[in-house]
Amino acid sequence: MVGTFAVGKTSLVRQFVESVYSEKYHTTVGVKVDKKIMTVGENEVTLVLWDIEGATGSLELRQSYLRGAAGYLLVADGTRPDTITAAVQLQARAEATIGKKPFLLLLNKVDLEQHWRVDEAELARLKAANWLMTTTSAKTGQGVEKAFATLAQRMMGD
Repeated sequence: MVGTFAVGKTSLVRQFVESVYSEKYHTTVGVKVDKKIMTVGENEVTLVLWDIEGATGSLELRQSYLRGAAGYLLVADGTRPDTITAAVQLQARAEATIGKKPFLLLLNKVDLEQHWRVDEAELARLKAANWLMTTTSAKTGQGVEKAFATLAQRMMGD
């Protein structure tokens, strides 16, 4: 899980692993590791999820947390367009660190879509660059399971 502060990384992991959502904001310090076993196609897959602390304004990304990753979810907040710009920068840093790995951009907080301020031209540019993206809501669970399953399929080469 890669993204800036308060985009919903921890909430997405909690929703995926525990089917729980909390209104309380929890700052991740360093990295929090969770695990979930899921079925992808005919395969049982164990996902080890690294919820990496939010990048700072300088978009620091601890490279050591990325090493060995088979793929990653970039998370942006649809109500904060700067988080999409940050996700693009973080993706470039991640790729420079671990090479080309499957990733998926999650536009989180779709439950607040009436407050979204996404730049449709920027999203179109990313889609044209073959970025795979989807909308999610850690609060309602919308799209969460599918997002993780999609990443797992891509990591398995499906």
